[in-house]
Amino acid sequence: QVQLVESGGGLVQPGGSLRLSCATSRSIFSGYTMGWYRQAPGKQRDLVATITSSGKTNYADSLKGRFGISRDGAKNTVYLQMNSLKPEDTAVYYCNAAFGVRNFWGQGTQVTISA
Repeated sequence: QVQLVESGGGLVQPGGSLRLSCATSRSIFSGYTMGWYRQAPGKQRDLVATITSSGKTNYADSLKGRFGISRDGAKNTVYLQMNSLKPEDTAVYYCNAAFGVRNFWGQGTQVTISA
């Protein structure tokens, strides 16, 4: 069973930063494209960023410059660094692992941006 264990969500004031983590197994981490998606209440789940096993990154255009995705091979963990956070960044953030038709999701972590 594939496990994607997310952590790092919480309540932050506008302008603040958060770092999300997603830990998984070595076999998933080394072979899959890892990513973060988010879903705000009443909206669809949208891409935030992805990173391939070779380190190539892709971002939602609207988030470039504020969000950064990275991976740590020693810890089998993918990170999402979020800076200059805005109230509209409030959502449940989901970790994703994808390879071909295989697609796995974490349980999600709540991020709330509010004064």
